[in-house]
Amino acid sequence: MKPLIAKDLSQGYGTSTVFDGLNLDVPAGVTGLLGPNGAGKTTLLQTLATVRPPRAGSLEIRGLDATVPASLPQIRSSIGYLPQEFGYPRGFSIHEFVLYCAWLRGVDRARRDELVAQAIRAVDLHEDSKRKMHKLSGGMRQRCGIAATIVGDPALVILDEPTVGLDPMQRIAFRDILTSLPNRDDTCVILSTHLVEDIATTCDSVAVMDGGRIIYFGSVDDFASTAESGAPGSSELERAYSSAIARNEVA
Repeated sequence: MKPLIAKDLSQGYGTSTVFDGLNLDVPAGVTGLLGPNGAGKTTLLQTLATVRPPRAGSLEIRGLDATVPASLPQIRSSIGYLPQEFGYPRGFSIHEFVLYCAWLRGVDRARRDELVAQAIRAVDLHEDSKRKMHKLSGGMRQRCGIAATIVGDPALVILDEPTVGLDPMQRIAFRDILTSLPNRDDTCVILSTHLVEDIATTCDSVAVMDGGRIIYFGSVDDFASTAESGAPGSSELERAYSSAIARNEVA
């Protein structure tokens, strides 16, 4: 069963089209999504997370048709989605917020408390679990969002720039979380980031999006090999990324 297959996907706002005819076949493992601002990454992630129904095309998540409303409850129970900005009840503590998200996703009631504690510990917030959400720093709130996204080991994890607001040590800890996810070989993780080092250290494959199109999809190693001599960047992956964007601009 393929984790996620999108065919001829179209999405936009009002009369504006963000992408049209987009195809994406995402395997299990961690896939990094790179692209400049305005490429359509956030809109794509919202569509894949079933937040926005596609205008056209097909979207299949773990064998279920995400364009059929009757399938959405089952699909959404298997998705952990962290947008760039997420809402939360101001009076909730960290523990209450992660528990609430676990309840929304239908995490096994018998193991819910155990899995909530596990997720909070994974982001190193276990000593602060009683602190109120509205009193957290931006970095702590982001780590809480990550805990809420991974609690209960969802089959599809969608992360939209999750390392924004994290300091260098917290980013390292976040990458450790991704590389040590339970059932990592069966879980499909899509990680949108502007940090190529996140791709290098955590991802199995990489997708590059520009102008509403997926202009590259393949393994991280294969992507690095596409770097052109003299392209901007301080690493092979950065040079590969700038090469891909440059090629798309002249295509």
